[in-house]
Amino acid sequence: MAGGRPTKYDPDFARQALKLAELGATDQEMADFFEVEVRTLYRWKHDHDEFCQSLKTGKEVADERVERSLYQRAIGYEQEEVKIFMPANAEAPVYAPFRAKIAPDTTAAIFWLKNRRKNDWRDKQEIEHSASDTLAQAIFAARQRTEADDAR
Repeated sequence: MAGGRPTKYDPDFARQALKLAELGATDQEMADFFEVEVRTLYRWKHDHDEFCQSLKTGKEVADERVERSLYQRAIGYEQEEVKIFMPANAEAPVYAPFRAKIAPDTTAAIFWLKNRRKNDWRDKQEIEHSASDTLAQAIFAARQRTEADDAR
């Protein structure tokens, strides 16, 4: 017989956790929702595979939404908007729908590229030099000849 308090876990929590994770809830926010300590949430992830898989799936959905948004922000986009005017002596406001163009965001583009094309966009570039390089060999040989001539 196991000791301790009975678990508050309910199998329906997996469905609820999926929705919360899809909405971007953190583990702490989920623990607050279920009215448990965050370490209890971690225990549930360990003890209940369906709950763990629901969290993983939901978090992937939220991450993909953020990734799409970052991409849109990086390349720019258009969206429908409405300007509201109140002309002088008018009895009602005038609504003017229009399509707004949102300019690309350089910071978002750099962030995207540094993560997606690390080798091309990282801040520190690694350049390897090898003695087998033809130019390096030619320079080395020329220096050797110059030093030999100076020694004579």
